[in-house]
Amino acid sequence: MFQLSHLRSFVAVATELHFGRAAALLNMTQPPLTRHIQLLEHELGVQLLERSGGAVRLTPAGATFLRDAEDILRRSQAAKLAARRAMRPDAGSVNMGFIPAASFTLLPRMLAAIHAGLPEVDIALREMQTDAQLEAIAADRIELGVVRPFAPRSFAESAPLLREPFVLAAPLGHPLLQGERLPLRALEGQPFIEFCPSESRYLYEIVAGRLRAEGVAPDTVQTLSHTHSILSLVDAGMGLALVPQSAWRLGYAGVGFRAFDDQPGLDVELHLVWRRGTSNQVAQTVRDHLLGAFPVVQSRENP
Repeated sequence: MFQLSHLRSFVAVATELHFGRAAALLNMTQPPLTRHIQLLEHELGVQLLERSGGAVRLTPAGATFLRDAEDILRRSQAAKLAARRAMRPDAGSVNMGFIPAASFTLLPRMLAAIHAGLPEVDIALREMQTDAQLEAIAADRIELGVVRPFAPRSFAESAPLLREPFVLAAPLGHPLLQGERLPLRALEGQPFIEFCPSESRYLYEIVAGRLRAEGVAPDTVQTLSHTHSILSLVDAGMGLALVPQSAWRLGYAGVGFRAFDDQPGLDVELHLVWRRGTSNQVAQTVRDHLLGAFPVVQSRENP
């Protein structure tokens, strides 16, 4: 069986078409270089090079074999680098899940932070809801996830990355988008589109709980599971909604946003989640990098 050193010798001669230059390129003398070519030709059972009057030419078999030899050398080098990368905690690939709402503002910032701080880490993204991500982490199908807060799981750990307030979403021109102050009680009796209590329980409970605490009863006309669906109905003039602040980035032309007066407890979070006790060093490195890059602060963006 031929050796990689034999392939490197052949590729050098085939490229230079000169044994002396090829030997210098490989930092070796010409006799062992010639021997490598002879051993390779013997192993293949074909003549790869023609030598005549000091000139060197590729035979048809040599021209065909050159392409494969170069490919083998490239793949050999790639395999060597991949094996070395596998031993490094700051190089490799990580499967990361994310809920759609994370793509509004947090996910692009996370990917930029990883690219800047860990340039040799590749992130494979999977768009999944929170429960699906937890199942995938339990089954080792993903290493990290971006989720809404969840009930404790024995296999999972998490930490908050982003906290942002709910804001009012209303059709442009609506009176509640005007004026100096916007108390929560201004929603009393207003047509209201809210999050579904079964499919978006976390968001629903924050909004519904705060409205109950303030004694405010809007007129619920629809319940939907996703922020973009809710905003589409607001855009159609069907009612008002409370949505996470970052939703303004969805860019509905007919929807305006406004922050409420001080409303403690009317905030929503996004968490990074990972498998407890994971041995994946690259995932641990990405996790620690993100937790350092995103200390949880109250996010206040202006639409």
